[in-house]
Amino acid sequence: MIYFDNAATTMLKPPQVAQAVADALTHFGGVGRGVHGASLSAGMAVFEARDVLATLLGAANASRVSFTCNVTESLNTALFGLLKPGDHAITTAASHNSVLRPLYQLRKQGVELSICPIGPDGSLDYDQLEALFQPNTRVLAVTHASNLTGDLYDVERLAAMAHAHGALIVVDAAQTAGVVPLHAVDQQLDVLCFTGHKGLYGPQGTGGLIVAEGVDVAPLKVGGSGTHSYDEEHPAFMPERLEAGTINGHGIAGLAAGAQFILDTGVDVIRAHEDALAQRFEAGIAAIPGMRVLGGGTELGRTGIVAVNLADVDSGQVSDVLNMDYGIATRAGAHCAPLMHKALGTEHQGAVRFSFGWFNTADEVDQSVAALQHIAADLA
Repeated sequence: MIYFDNAATTMLKPPQVAQAVADALTHFGGVGRGVHGASLSAGMAVFEARDVLATLLGAANASRVSFTCNVTESLNTALFGLLKPGDHAITTAASHNSVLRPLYQLRKQGVELSICPIGPDGSLDYDQLEALFQPNTRVLAVTHASNLTGDLYDVERLAAMAHAHGALIVVDAAQTAGVVPLHAVDQQLDVLCFTGHKGLYGPQGTGGLIVAEGVDVAPLKVGGSGTHSYDEEHPAFMPERLEAGTINGHGIAGLAAGAQFILDTGVDVIRAHEDALAQRFEAGIAAIPGMRVLGGGTELGRTGIVAVNLADVDSGQVSDVLNMDYGIATRAGAHCAPLMHKALGTEHQGAVRFSFGWFNTADEVDQSVAALQHIAADLA
């Protein structure tokens, strides 16, 4: 199989990720649930994971990193933990449903919501967005990069804008953590939400959020914490404030191995490789009749994602032929990004998303270009 669905999950991982999980499965006790060797080993591994992620993503310190199941839980934690009835929130049409649906739910509970449009080329009008701020705006929730087109948005500019209006910024970094340089402190990001199973090369079921010092996010879940067991309230200090129950120590050990691989390799090196593959692919399909590349209208460029459509052929049909006849894995359909598809005019056709990763090769890209040439000749 040629795997070009890395934006959904990275299937190929550094070998040390699987080894870390295997070791954890046979050596870990409960994280923070004992003073015997197995529990202490698990606790130390989780501490080390916080430390490596704080280094990679620019947290103020390791205690500001709380672990969750995925970026969806991270975003729910941030949004439900910051917004209350009477507050106003802003997002953009580039947002994934992991941002949109919590905000829609909060709107039913009395939170006002404004959604800034995205241009048909994937661009964001920052002046138009700034005009949406109100005196009661509490949160600007944005994606760092569209999961559909890979278009990157300027989170530093957006953070400065939010702070100028007395608001906080919550960033969905599902597509950029481990792929694009991020530094939560230097970029003044109040809450940075990430997932483990994409660009961080970790197992599924891992993720987290980095909360800036001075920002208080109310917990989404409360319960066992391993500390302060006689208190009626869940611990108020980070990172335990946002972690209830036994966390996924086995998966987090793998996540730490993936994050360390990125630090050792270099985020810039990984991004350059993925960009080169995306550019090679886009150049290769440029002459195919009826082929349309979506997005690409942002000043910062995009991640290693290229979403395409072939004339008016349904995206699911193209993706199915790629898989069945050529062994090429892509993602078709709506990509949990309904407003982005509406902005691009593809809500009915969907799109075929090619997303490239560190373990993909130029030869695989060339094979996919040749496959699309054959498909276009047959279907378009």
